[in-house]
Parts: sequence; structure tokens; C-alpha cells
Amino acid sequence: MRLVSKDLLGIEKLTREEIELILETAQKLHEIHSRDIKKVPTLRGKTVVNLFFEGSTRTRTSFEIAAKRLSADTINFSASSSSLSKSETLIDTARSIGAMLPDVIVVRHNQAGTPEMLSRMVKSSVVNAGDGAHEHPSQALLDLLTVKEKKGRFEGLKVAIVGDIAASRVARSNIYGFTKMGAEVRVAGPPTMLPPHIEQLGCKAYTNVREAVVDADVIMMLRIQMERHSKLLFPSIREYSRLYCLTPEILDLAKENAVIMHPGPINRDVEISSEIADGPYSVILEQVTNGVAVRMAILYLLAGQRSN
Repeated sequence: MRLVSKDLLGIEKLTREEIELILETAQKLHEIHSRDIKKVPTLRGKTVVNLFFEGSTRTRTSFEIAAKRLSADTINFSASSSSLSKSETLIDTARSIGAMLPDVIVVRHNQAGTPEMLSRMVKSSVVNAGDGAHEHPSQALLDLLTVKEKKGRFEGLKVAIVGDIAASRVARSNIYGFTKMGAEVRVAGPPTMLPPHIEQLGCKAYTNVREAVVDADVIMMLRIQMERHSKLLFPSIREYSRLYCLTPEILDLAKENAVIMHPGPINRDVEISSEIADGPYSVILEQVTNGVAVRMAILYLLAGQRSN
């Protein structure tokens, strides 16, 4: 089986079978991490361009490591030092890069729909590394892989996603992903951070975090996306923390062995207490490790299989 599209633009467009294919491929590639020499020749001769118009540490580094472990040539593109700073349009920049015939272009942009627009302009495979508040598919896939490793299944799991739902592309991709795989998804946050009609995506919405986490198997906490809001959507950080920070008291409402997740970066004691972030049920660092394996799988399935 192969991915249907030449691009990976979102979880919404993937079938359950395609999600399973990516996760299974990532699990097979995971063993490369344990080798003394963490490199295989799978994508030798291929070129991956990281085209990031937003700041990123984890995602860009993860894609770069993933490409290099598969022996692909990797180019990191910085918007601040590019011709965009000389008033060149995004379209012309994309066409120029596409004309250099890279095999994969990994794109992050603050405007929703930018990766999809670029995918129509270039022959290269385009991977969405986050577009505005729309989607972040590779993050959702690594989250799914982490839960699969910990729980061994998705069917029947209760997944609570708490925080700034309206501005979170991570939340949207995870809602699509977990519901497609058979889990029950709950979202919780202040009323001002819950988008209208969010339940149409197949989840249940709460404004009380305690109600959302009752009997939860998985709890995913989200950062407040201050950079995406034009005004403060709650009285104060202190008030937000009082109502929505994941503390031991709130965690006691979940299943005894609930998995605790966070896509990072973490604001300690705002959305999650340090005691829980560093505690035995936290898989935050495992998410980061799994991110490399998932992104290796994505690059392999897009650039490696399609050339065969």
C-alpha cells in the first residue's frame, strides 16, 4: 500500500488505512534510533527542503534529522534571509525552489492553506509542517504513534485535549486523527478559546476541565497561542492557570494510568504543573523521539516509495 496523494497536507484527507501505514512504517524505522550509526541509505540522492516561514525548534529539527538519517540532502530555508525580504512574493519564491526539483518541500507558514497552494504549483511532494490554525499532521501522527505504543489500541480510548483549542492546529489534526482511529475525543477550554461548532468535527466540547478529564485514558495539554490572538481572551494568566492547569488533583479524575501529552513548548504551571510534566505518566519526551520516526516514515513514503 502507498499514500494516495503526492503530498501530506492534513489528517482530514487521510484514510484510516493511510494513517495505519504511516504508523507501521514509523515503527519499523524506529529501530534506526538505537543503532551506533543512525543512518540508512534509503533516500540517498533525494533532496528535502525545509521551507519555514514561522519560528520552530522541534518540528524543523525533527524533519532535518529524519531526512539525514535516511541519507537525503537537506536544505534549510530561512524566510528572513531569503528574497522574500526583498519583496519577492511567496508564489515566486515557491516556483523558484520548485524549479530546482527537490523531492520534498516541508512547509510551515502562519497562513492556513499555504502548503496546499504550494502543492499545486510544484511537482515536488509538499508536507504541511503547520499552517496557521488549520492543521499540523505530522504532530498528530507522532501523537497517535505514542498512544499506540502506550495503550496498544485506539478503539474505545477517551482522549481529552485541553487548552487553546481555537488557535491550535495540533488540536484540529488530533481530533481528525483520533476520531478516525476509533477514539472518543473531548476538548476543553475557556469559552473564548472554543471555536464555534467544534463538535461538528466529531468531538465533545467542555468549558470545565474536570468534566473533560473524567475517566480519560489520554490527556493532551496545549499552549496558549498568544501570537494568534489580537486580544486577551481570559482575565489573566493566573486565572487561566487556576481553572485549566493540569494539576495532580485534576489528574486524579482520569484513569489511573492515563497518558499525559503536550506538543511543546511547555509553559510550566500555566497549562501543566511541573510535577506532572516530569512525572511517571508524562510521555512528552517520547513524543519528541517518535516525531523523528514519524517524519522519517513520511519522507520515505513520499520520496522513497514513489521513485520505485
